[in-house]
Amino acid sequence: MKSLSLLRYLAIAIIVLLLDQLSKWSALSNLQMGIPEPVLPFMNWLLLFNPGTAFSFLAQGSGWQRWFFTVLGLAASIYIIWMLYKSQSDKLLCIALSLILGGALGNVLDRVMYGAVVDFIDLHYANWHWPAFNIADSAICVGAALIIWGELRKSFGKSAQSH
Repeated sequence: MKSLSLLRYLAIAIIVLLLDQLSKWSALSNLQMGIPEPVLPFMNWLLLFNPGTAFSFLAQGSGWQRWFFTVLGLAASIYIIWMLYKSQSDKLLCIALSLILGGALGNVLDRVMYGAVVDFIDLHYANWHWPAFNIADSAICVGAALIIWGELRKSFGKSAQSH
């Protein structure tokens, strides 16, 4: 029974990975590098390659970061799979970990194939732009938010029970 639940959570990660890679394939096929395509008043499609991490941190490195973040992403993915196996009774945590796993693998795949992560979503207000991101990044952020929310719920639940 435990392996069936694990497969369900791995399926979520695979769906995230596929959606991420399909969206990046579409961006690579239809967008020109660095040229914004307006979608909504606050959003553009904007093809960029990010060799760094979130917010382009370490993007100016000499290239070492490609393999460092690839190995780090793979190691994190292995750890997440182990966590999924061990934590199957906590459905919210497992869904969150599945989102993070799918996103991590999507960005790892980019690093292996392109040497950088493909970003294409550009949110902006007036002349202020949030750093470009992708579906994988979104899944990682939603997963992290779900983990925080789950832990806060547990924490507040315990404090409410003690009063």
